[in-house]
Amino acid sequence: MKTILVIEDQAQMRKNLVTILSMEGYSVLEAPDGAAGLELATDEKPDLIVCDVSMPGLDGHGVLKSVRADRTIAGTPFIFLTAKGEKQDLRVGMNLGADDYLIKPVEAEDLLAAVEARFAREQARHRPFELDFSSSAPLESLGLSTREAEVLLWVAQGKSNPEIGALLDMAAGTVKVHLRHIFEKLGADNRHALAMRALEFLAGTR
Repeated sequence: MKTILVIEDQAQMRKNLVTILSMEGYSVLEAPDGAAGLELATDEKPDLIVCDVSMPGLDGHGVLKSVRADRTIAGTPFIFLTAKGEKQDLRVGMNLGADDYLIKPVEAEDLLAAVEARFAREQARHRPFELDFSSSAPLESLGLSTREAEVLLWVAQGKSNPEIGALLDMAAGTVKVHLRHIFEKLGADNRHALAMRALEFLAGTR
């Protein structure tokens, strides 16, 4: 079971995030501020951290700096939570080494998609060989349309829905429709399982 640490100073927001992740089967740790969150990260070494940017005391940027400086947790995937309009915070966070960001208030679907994308990317990164992502054509053998295969190829590389939409020049809603069809055709329960199915298939076609 994957462990996720949620660091968020707004109690209701933190409760919502913890509930969503727990219902999806993740083990969830929670902290009400940056200092407590950093202590939990150091002691528990979670598989992923979801952290608000703007917090009193040690803010999200400070937490990320400390995490990246600690060799025992430096590689932990890190997702920032930021309010609309905080573009400067977003740029700073990504430059510090954040893996992704989500705009608050966060929809359950977007949160889970981002989390599953990070885990899929981490697993792909640790595979003992390089896969060929130059073409989505092989994935059409799974019974997918050309467009569905293109979407799945990017899912397998850990891309989020907004990223896939930008890469394929399609609306986020269209990405979700394609994903729904892919889930139905491949019988996958979640995004991580979908990515692993694609990676295993691509490995088998080498």
